[in-house]
Amino acid sequence: MAEEKQTNYDVIVVGAGPAGMTAALYASRANLSVLMLDRGIYGGNLNNTAAIENYPGFKTVQGPELAQDMYQGATQFGAQYAYGTVEKVELAGDLKQLTTDMGDVFTAKVLVIATGTRQRHMGVPGEEEYGGRGVSYCAVCDGAFFKNKHVVVVGGGDSAVEEGMYLTQLAKKVTVVVRRDQLRAQPLIQEQAKQNDKMEFIFNTQVTEVLGDDNKVVGVKTHDSKTGKDAEIQADGVFIYVGSVPMTAPFKDLGILNEQGYVKTNDLMATSLPGVFAIGDVRETPLRQIATAVGDGAIAGQQIYQYLMNH
Repeated sequence: MAEEKQTNYDVIVVGAGPAGMTAALYASRANLSVLMLDRGIYGGNLNNTAAIENYPGFKTVQGPELAQDMYQGATQFGAQYAYGTVEKVELAGDLKQLTTDMGDVFTAKVLVIATGTRQRHMGVPGEEEYGGRGVSYCAVCDGAFFKNKHVVVVGGGDSAVEEGMYLTQLAKKVTVVVRRDQLRAQPLIQEQAKQNDKMEFIFNTQVTEVLGDDNKVVGVKTHDSKTGKDAEIQADGVFIYVGSVPMTAPFKDLGILNEQGYVKTNDLMATSLPGVFAIGDVRETPLRQIATAVGDGAIAGQQIYQYLMNH
Protein backbone atom coordinates (compact mmCIF):
# COMPACT_ATOMS: atom_id res chain seq x y z
CA MET A 1 0.00 0.00 0.00
CA ALA A 2 1.06 3.59 -0.59
CA GLU A 3 1.40 5.95 2.38
CA GLU A 4 -2.01 7.42 1.59
CA LYS A 5 -4.42 4.51 1.74
CA GLN A 6 -6.02 3.71 -1.59
CA THR A 7 -9.79 3.39 -1.42
CA ASN A 8 -10.89 3.51 -5.09
CA TYR A 9 -10.34 0.59 -7.44
CA ASP A 10 -11.46 -0.75 -10.77
CA VAL A 11 -12.28 -4.08 -9.12
CA ILE A 12 -12.90 -5.23 -5.57
CA VAL A 13 -12.90 -8.99 -4.98
CA VAL A 14 -14.55 -9.88 -1.68
CA GLY A 15 -12.86 -13.11 -0.66
CA ALA A 16 -9.32 -14.28 -1.26
CA GLY A 17 -9.75 -18.02 -1.74
CA PRO A 18 -8.77 -19.83 -4.96
CA ALA A 19 -11.59 -18.19 -6.96
CA GLY A 20 -10.94 -14.69 -5.67
CA MET A 21 -7.17 -14.90 -6.11
CA THR A 22 -7.55 -16.17 -9.68
CA ALA A 23 -9.94 -13.36 -10.59
CA ALA A 24 -7.50 -10.86 -9.06
CA LEU A 25 -4.66 -12.35 -11.09
CA TYR A 26 -6.52 -12.09 -14.40
CA ALA A 27 -7.92 -8.61 -13.72
CA SER A 28 -4.63 -7.13 -12.51
CA ARG A 29 -2.78 -8.71 -15.44
CA ALA A 30 -5.17 -6.73 -17.66
CA ASN A 31 -3.78 -3.58 -15.97
CA LEU A 32 -6.82 -3.01 -13.76
CA SER A 33 -6.47 -1.82 -10.16
CA VAL A 34 -7.65 -4.65 -7.93
CA LEU A 35 -8.28 -5.08 -4.21
CA MET A 36 -8.82 -8.46 -2.56
CA LEU A 37 -10.77 -7.94 0.65
CA ASP A 38 -11.04 -10.82 3.10
CA ARG A 39 -12.12 -11.37 6.71
CA GLY A 40 -9.17 -13.71 7.28
CA ILE A 41 -5.91 -14.87 5.83
CA TYR A 42 -5.75 -15.33 2.06
CA GLY A 43 -6.39 -18.86 0.88
CA GLY A 44 -9.76 -19.37 2.54
CA ASN A 45 -10.58 -23.02 3.17
CA LEU A 46 -7.27 -24.07 1.62
CA ASN A 47 -5.70 -23.22 4.96
CA ASN A 48 -7.92 -25.82 6.63
CA THR A 49 -7.09 -28.57 4.14
CA ALA A 50 -4.32 -31.12 4.48
CA ALA A 51 -3.28 -33.13 1.41
CA ILE A 52 -4.99 -32.16 -1.87
CA GLU A 53 -4.89 -34.92 -4.48
CA ASN A 54 -7.30 -33.68 -7.15
CA TYR A 55 -5.82 -30.36 -8.26
CA PRO A 56 -4.19 -30.55 -11.71
CA GLY A 57 -0.42 -30.30 -11.79
CA PHE A 58 0.16 -31.84 -8.37
CA LYS A 59 0.22 -35.47 -7.27
CA THR A 60 -0.45 -34.06 -3.83
CA VAL A 61 -0.09 -30.60 -2.30
CA GLN A 62 -0.74 -29.15 1.15
CA GLY A 63 -3.57 -26.59 1.28
CA PRO A 64 -1.59 -23.78 2.98
CA GLU A 65 1.28 -24.28 0.52
CA LEU A 66 -1.06 -23.96 -2.46
CA ALA A 67 -2.67 -20.89 -0.86
CA GLN A 68 0.73 -19.19 -0.57
CA ASP A 69 1.63 -19.96 -4.19
CA MET A 70 -1.74 -18.67 -5.42
CA TYR A 71 -1.37 -15.47 -3.40
CA GLN A 72 2.06 -14.77 -4.87
CA GLY A 73 0.62 -15.27 -8.33
CA ALA A 74 -2.41 -13.09 -7.59
CA THR A 75 -0.32 -10.14 -6.39
CA GLN A 76 2.51 -10.25 -8.95
CA PHE A 77 0.75 -7.77 -11.25
CA GLY A 78 -0.22 -5.29 -8.54
CA ALA A 79 -3.38 -6.67 -6.96
CA GLN A 80 -3.59 -5.60 -3.30
CA TYR A 81 -4.91 -7.35 -0.22
CA ALA A 82 -6.74 -5.88 2.78
CA TYR A 83 -8.27 -7.37 5.91
CA GLY A 84 -11.88 -6.68 6.82
CA THR A 85 -15.41 -8.09 6.96
CA VAL A 86 -17.86 -6.41 4.61
CA GLU A 87 -20.84 -5.16 6.60
CA LYS A 88 -22.56 -2.86 4.11
CA VAL A 89 -22.85 -2.83 0.32
CA GLU A 90 -24.26 0.15 -1.60
CA LEU A 91 -24.74 0.13 -5.36
CA ALA A 92 -25.16 3.80 -6.18
CA GLY A 93 -24.78 4.71 -9.84
CA ASP A 94 -21.77 3.15 -11.53
CA LEU A 95 -19.80 2.69 -8.30
CA LYS A 96 -20.06 -0.07 -5.73
CA GLN A 97 -19.34 1.08 -2.16
CA LEU A 98 -18.30 -1.36 0.54
CA THR A 99 -18.00 -0.59 4.25
CA THR A 100 -16.09 -2.98 6.53
CA ASP A 101 -16.16 -3.71 10.24
CA MET A 102 -12.82 -1.89 10.45
CA GLY A 103 -14.55 1.33 9.38
CA ASP A 104 -12.89 1.34 5.96
CA VAL A 105 -14.90 2.42 2.93
CA PHE A 106 -13.85 1.19 -0.52
CA THR A 107 -15.37 1.88 -3.93
CA ALA A 108 -15.01 0.10 -7.25
CA LYS A 109 -16.53 -0.08 -10.70
CA VAL A 110 -16.83 -3.86 -10.41
CA LEU A 111 -17.68 -6.05 -7.41
CA VAL A 112 -16.76 -9.73 -7.37
CA ILE A 113 -18.35 -11.87 -4.67
CA ALA A 114 -16.00 -14.73 -3.77
CA THR A 115 -16.80 -15.20 -0.10
CA GLY A 116 -17.09 -19.00 -0.20
CA THR A 117 -18.81 -21.10 2.44
CA ARG A 118 -18.46 -22.07 6.07
CA GLN A 119 -19.10 -25.40 7.78
CA ARG A 120 -22.73 -26.00 8.72
CA HIS A 121 -23.45 -26.55 12.41
CA MET A 122 -25.51 -29.51 13.62
CA GLY A 123 -27.64 -27.37 15.91
CA VAL A 124 -27.68 -29.85 18.79
CA PRO A 125 -27.27 -29.19 22.54
CA GLY A 126 -23.67 -28.78 23.62
CA GLU A 127 -22.32 -27.92 20.16
CA GLU A 128 -22.02 -24.18 20.72
CA GLU A 129 -21.20 -24.54 24.43
CA TYR A 130 -18.16 -26.69 23.75
CA GLY A 131 -16.95 -24.87 20.65
CA GLY A 132 -13.17 -24.56 20.99
CA ARG A 133 -13.29 -27.00 23.93
CA GLY A 134 -13.48 -30.19 21.94
CA VAL A 135 -15.91 -29.23 19.17
CA SER A 136 -14.14 -28.33 15.93
CA TYR A 137 -14.86 -27.88 12.23
CA CYS A 138 -11.22 -28.05 11.11
CA ALA A 139 -8.98 -31.08 11.58
CA VAL A 140 -5.90 -29.31 10.25
CA CYS A 141 -6.42 -26.43 12.70
CA ASP A 142 -7.17 -28.44 15.83
CA GLY A 143 -6.06 -32.01 15.24
CA ALA A 144 -2.82 -31.57 17.16
CA PHE A 145 -4.81 -31.11 20.39
CA PHE A 146 -6.04 -34.70 20.16
CA LYS A 147 -2.83 -36.71 19.92
CA ASN A 148 -3.38 -40.29 21.10
CA LYS A 149 -7.02 -39.53 21.93
CA HIS A 150 -10.37 -40.73 20.62
CA VAL A 151 -12.31 -38.37 18.37
CA VAL A 152 -15.68 -38.53 16.64
CA VAL A 153 -16.13 -37.24 13.09
CA VAL A 154 -19.70 -36.42 12.05
CA GLY A 155 -20.55 -36.70 8.35
CA GLY A 156 -20.17 -39.02 5.38
CA GLY A 157 -19.00 -36.81 2.51
CA ASP A 158 -15.54 -36.12 1.11
CA SER A 159 -14.62 -33.61 3.81
CA ALA A 160 -15.63 -35.85 6.69
CA VAL A 161 -13.75 -38.89 5.40
CA GLU A 162 -10.66 -37.01 4.26
CA GLU A 163 -10.38 -35.08 7.51
CA GLY A 164 -11.02 -38.29 9.42
CA MET A 165 -8.06 -39.91 7.65
CA TYR A 166 -5.94 -36.90 8.49
CA LEU A 167 -6.89 -37.22 12.16
CA THR A 168 -5.73 -40.85 12.23
CA GLN A 169 -2.18 -39.52 11.97
CA LEU A 170 -2.68 -37.92 15.38
CA ALA A 171 -5.54 -39.55 17.23
CA LYS A 172 -5.62 -43.04 18.74
CA LYS A 173 -9.00 -43.77 17.17
CA VAL A 174 -11.44 -42.01 14.83
CA THR A 175 -15.13 -42.95 14.90
CA VAL A 176 -17.10 -41.63 11.92
CA VAL A 177 -20.83 -41.20 12.58
CA VAL A 178 -22.81 -41.26 9.33
CA ARG A 179 -26.48 -40.28 9.11
CA ARG A 180 -27.15 -42.42 6.02
CA ASP A 181 -26.61 -46.13 5.39
CA GLN A 182 -23.51 -45.46 3.30
CA LEU A 183 -20.79 -42.89 2.69
CA ARG A 184 -21.22 -40.15 0.10
CA ALA A 185 -17.47 -39.63 -0.35
CA GLN A 186 -15.80 -40.49 -3.63
CA PRO A 187 -15.11 -44.23 -4.06
CA LEU A 188 -11.32 -43.82 -3.95
CA ILE A 189 -11.52 -41.90 -0.67
CA GLN A 190 -13.88 -44.50 0.78
CA GLU A 191 -11.51 -47.29 -0.16
CA GLN A 192 -8.56 -45.57 1.48
CA ALA A 193 -10.54 -44.91 4.64
CA LYS A 194 -11.85 -48.45 4.99
CA GLN A 195 -8.29 -49.75 4.82
CA ASN A 196 -7.30 -47.53 7.74
CA ASP A 197 -7.41 -49.65 10.88
CA LYS A 198 -7.76 -46.56 13.10
CA MET A 199 -11.13 -45.66 11.55
CA GLU A 200 -14.52 -47.04 12.60
CA PHE A 201 -17.82 -46.24 10.84
CA ILE A 202 -21.26 -46.15 12.45
CA PHE A 203 -24.11 -45.84 9.92
CA ASN A 204 -27.80 -44.83 10.13
CA THR A 205 -26.89 -42.72 13.15
CA GLN A 206 -27.24 -39.07 14.13
CA VAL A 207 -25.49 -37.15 16.88
CA THR A 208 -28.21 -35.67 19.09
CA GLU A 209 -26.07 -34.00 21.77
CA VAL A 210 -22.46 -33.13 22.51
CA LEU A 211 -21.60 -34.18 26.05
CA GLY A 212 -19.18 -32.34 28.31
CA ASP A 213 -18.03 -32.02 31.92
CA ASP A 214 -18.48 -28.20 31.98
CA ASN A 215 -14.86 -27.90 30.88
CA LYS A 216 -14.39 -29.99 27.76
CA VAL A 217 -16.06 -32.58 25.51
CA VAL A 218 -16.37 -36.08 26.94
CA GLY A 219 -18.50 -37.69 24.24
CA VAL A 220 -21.68 -37.57 22.18
CA LYS A 221 -25.21 -38.92 22.39
CA THR A 222 -26.46 -40.71 19.29
CA HIS A 223 -29.72 -42.03 17.84
CA ASP A 224 -29.85 -45.04 15.53
CA SER A 225 -32.59 -44.32 12.97
CA LYS A 226 -32.84 -48.00 12.03
CA THR A 227 -33.22 -49.54 15.49
CA GLY A 228 -34.53 -46.47 17.30
CA LYS A 229 -31.96 -46.94 20.04
CA ASP A 230 -30.07 -44.13 21.75
CA ALA A 231 -26.45 -44.54 22.83
CA GLU A 232 -23.40 -42.64 24.03
CA ILE A 233 -19.90 -42.62 22.59
CA GLN A 234 -17.08 -41.54 24.86
CA ALA A 235 -14.69 -39.24 23.00
CA ASP A 236 -12.29 -36.38 23.61
CA GLY A 237 -13.27 -34.36 20.55
CA VAL A 238 -15.94 -33.94 17.89
CA PHE A 239 -15.16 -32.81 14.34
CA ILE A 240 -18.25 -31.78 12.39
CA TYR A 241 -18.63 -31.97 8.58
CA VAL A 242 -22.35 -31.89 7.79
CA GLY A 243 -22.39 -29.59 4.80
CA SER A 244 -21.71 -25.94 4.13
CA VAL A 245 -23.47 -22.59 4.27
CA PRO A 246 -22.77 -19.74 1.80
CA MET A 247 -21.20 -16.61 3.29
CA THR A 248 -23.60 -14.14 1.69
CA ALA A 249 -25.07 -12.13 4.60
CA PRO A 250 -23.80 -8.73 3.32
CA PHE A 251 -25.48 -9.36 -0.06
CA LYS A 252 -28.88 -10.66 1.09
CA ASP A 253 -30.73 -7.48 0.12
CA LEU A 254 -29.34 -7.25 -3.41
CA GLY A 255 -31.87 -9.67 -4.91
CA ILE A 256 -29.25 -12.02 -6.36
CA LEU A 257 -29.46 -15.00 -3.98
CA ASN A 258 -31.37 -18.25 -4.39
CA GLU A 259 -33.46 -19.87 -1.63
CA GLN A 260 -30.37 -21.55 -0.15
CA GLY A 261 -28.44 -18.26 -0.05
CA TYR A 262 -26.09 -18.96 -2.96
CA VAL A 263 -25.52 -16.26 -5.59
CA LYS A 264 -27.24 -16.75 -8.93
CA THR A 265 -25.04 -16.13 -11.99
CA ASN A 266 -24.98 -16.89 -15.69
CA ASP A 267 -22.22 -18.91 -17.39
CA LEU A 268 -20.05 -15.78 -17.52
CA MET A 269 -20.18 -15.39 -13.71
CA ALA A 270 -22.33 -12.25 -14.00
CA THR A 271 -25.27 -11.65 -11.68
CA SER A 272 -28.40 -9.75 -12.70
CA LEU A 273 -26.80 -6.55 -11.37
CA PRO A 274 -24.51 -4.63 -13.74
CA GLY A 275 -20.87 -4.91 -12.71
CA VAL A 276 -21.53 -7.51 -10.00
CA PHE A 277 -20.04 -10.98 -10.47
CA ALA A 278 -19.89 -14.08 -8.26
CA ILE A 279 -17.41 -16.95 -8.37
CA GLY A 280 -16.37 -20.10 -6.55
CA ASP A 281 -18.24 -21.99 -3.86
CA VAL A 282 -20.52 -19.05 -3.04
CA ARG A 283 -22.33 -19.20 -6.35
CA GLU A 284 -25.06 -21.53 -7.57
CA THR A 285 -23.02 -24.36 -9.11
CA PRO A 286 -23.20 -28.18 -9.36
CA LEU A 287 -19.61 -28.73 -8.16
CA ARG A 288 -17.54 -26.98 -5.51
CA GLN A 289 -13.86 -27.83 -5.91
CA ILE A 290 -10.60 -25.89 -6.11
CA ALA A 291 -10.40 -26.56 -9.85
CA THR A 292 -13.91 -25.21 -10.51
CA ALA A 293 -13.25 -22.18 -8.31
CA VAL A 294 -10.12 -21.35 -10.29
CA GLY A 295 -12.06 -21.77 -13.54
CA ASP A 296 -14.76 -19.39 -12.29
CA GLY A 297 -12.09 -16.85 -11.36
CA ALA A 298 -10.46 -17.00 -14.78
CA ILE A 299 -13.79 -16.50 -16.59
CA ALA A 300 -14.74 -13.62 -14.30
CA GLY A 301 -11.36 -11.93 -14.69
CA GLN A 302 -11.74 -11.91 -18.46
CA GLN A 303 -15.38 -10.83 -18.34
CA ILE A 304 -14.56 -7.97 -15.97
CA TYR A 305 -12.10 -6.57 -18.49
CA GLN A 306 -14.70 -6.82 -21.26
CA TYR A 307 -17.35 -5.20 -19.05
CA LEU A 308 -15.14 -2.23 -18.20
CA MET A 309 -14.11 -1.77 -21.83
CA ASN A 310 -17.79 -1.63 -22.81
CA HIS A 311 -18.71 0.81 -20.03
